[in-house]
Parts: sequence; structure tokens; C-alpha cells
Amino acid sequence: MAKDTRERLVAAALALFREAGYQATTMRRIADEAGLSLGNAYYYFSGKDELVHELYVEVQREHRDRALADLVAGASLADNLRVVLHAGLDVMAPYHGFGTTFVQQALPASSDASPFSERSADARSMAVGLMDHVVATSKVRVPGGLRGRLPTLLWILYLGVTLHWVVDASPDQVRTRALVDRLAPVVAKAVALARLPVARGLVDDVVALVPPTEPPR
Repeated sequence: MAKDTRERLVAAALALFREAGYQATTMRRIADEAGLSLGNAYYYFSGKDELVHELYVEVQREHRDRALADLVAGASLADNLRVVLHAGLDVMAPYHGFGTTFVQQALPASSDASPFSERSADARSMAVGLMDHVVATSKVRVPGGLRGRLPTLLWILYLGVTLHWVVDASPDQVRTRALVDRLAPVVAKAVALARLPVARGLVDDVVALVPPTEPPR
């Protein structure tokens, strides 16, 4: 029962964030949308800021499910990376008007909505796990030292694409779509070049900067 009530509140908040935007969405509106009292809503969530974290988790879950269905075993890393990045943009599209507010909520290191926070560990592991599946599914040879870090690097790349999308004022964010189409082959080429002896020192430096991939949860 408690789980159902919590899920109703999350669903109501996400719908209102999409339709009315963050500023116009109040806890009372969320409670009304969910068919609950305001006091009941506050019993489960301290405020709408806490629900922003739930949005982050839900977006990561939907992104993973959509992308996994479209990945092609044996395709190039560029093609599969393009699929995953576009899938993320598809999932986020309804929330573009809310994007700036989400970033403001997620930027502080102490924020639960931060992709790097302890509370976001499951969502982060899910996202890194998706990138690990991209590498495992694709036809690509990755240097051994880089293999464990590459999924995390690709996830960080995705965060950068997300920031570009947030500030992209072009119709339907076509500039971000074009960036993805240009970026995926560049990343694939960089991974291929990392196998060359001349790049060994650079690869070692990158590996030292990035923690190992977290095990998927």
C-alpha cells in the first residue's frame, strides 16, 4: 500500500513537471493529482525538490529500457553509442522546459538529485551499466586498461550531452541531435586509436583519472 501511494505521487509529480513546469507545480497540486491529502503527500516526500530525484531515477530507468531494445549486437561502437545517446534525448524531450531547473537542483554536491550523490548510486550504476552494455554489444576492441573505465567515461560524455541539450534553444533541440551524430564517430575513433602504442601513455593517464565501473544494480 505504501509503495503504491509513493508511486502515485511520483507519477503525479512527473506528469505535472512535464505539463505545467517546475515552478507552477506545488505539493498541493501533486497531492490533488494523486488523489491524496497534502499531509499524506508530505508524509512520503519532504517537498517537490525530493521528487526531482525521483524524476532522475525514472528517466534513467526509461532510458535504459528503451536503449536496450534498440542496440544491435555486432554493430559499430559509433552506431550503438548514437542509438543510446538519441534514446536518452527521446526520453528527456518532454522535460526540456524543466531542464534548467533540474540542473540547478542537481549541481550542488549535497543535492540528492546530483548524478554523483550517494542517493543517486542506483541510478548512476544503471546508467554506467547501460554504457557497459553498449561496449560489450558493439564490435570494438578496447585496450585492457581502458575497458573497465570506458563505461564511466561514456556516461560522463552523456552528462555533457545532457547539459548541451538543456541550453539548446533550437527547435526540438536539433543542434544537440546533430552534435550526437558527429560525436559518436569521434568517440569510436578515439577508442580505436587508444590501441596504438603511441597512445598508451594517454590511455594510462585517462585510466588514472576515472574510477572503475560500478557493478550494475
